[in-house]
Parts: sequence; structure tokens; C-alpha cells
Amino acid sequence: WGVVEVENPEHSDFGKLRNMLIRTHMQDLKEVTRDVHYENFRSQKLSYGTNVSANESQGTEDTDKIIREKDEELKRMQKMVEQLTKTTTIVSSHSKTVGL
Repeated sequence: WGVVEVENPEHSDFGKLRNMLIRTHMQDLKEVTRDVHYENFRSQKLSYGTNVSANESQGTEDTDKIIREKDEELKRMQKMVEQLTKTTTIVSSHSKTVGL
């Protein structure tokens, strides 16, 4: 028995066969890679991008809703401040009149 080295051209034609198959099938390999694998990848990314856009628009709607709620809260707080200011003004003018 002996040792067979697959990469040694004196022992095997594997190197020649491999090179011939790669050269003759390289264009086929490129086409399959582009047509099948890349298009699958591309369609997944595009569909993911569509979902992201939908989520972003939902996030924008949520943000707009929060901003509207905060605006309403701010208006309520401003009314309360105005009422307190009026009350404070009335009480202080009444105190001056009474002489406190």
C-alpha cells in the first residue's frame, strides 16, 4: 500500500478535473448565485424595509399622539397658573384693603 496525494499531479488527475469543472461551470455558478441567492436576499431585505417603514409610520403616529397629549396638558397647566395668579392677585389686593 502507499500514500496517494490528491493534490499531487503525479498521483491523481483531481487537480486537473477540479480546474476544468470550475472553469466550465464558473459562469453557471455566478448566474445561480445572482439569480437565486441574491434575489432571495434582495427580496427579503426589501420586504423587511417595507415592514420597517410601516413601523416607522406607526412610531410617527404614536409620537404625534404623545405631542398632542402633552400640548393639551400644557394648556391645562397654563389655565391653572392663570387661575392661581388671579386668585393670588385677589387675595393680595383684599389683604391690602383689610390692612393685613
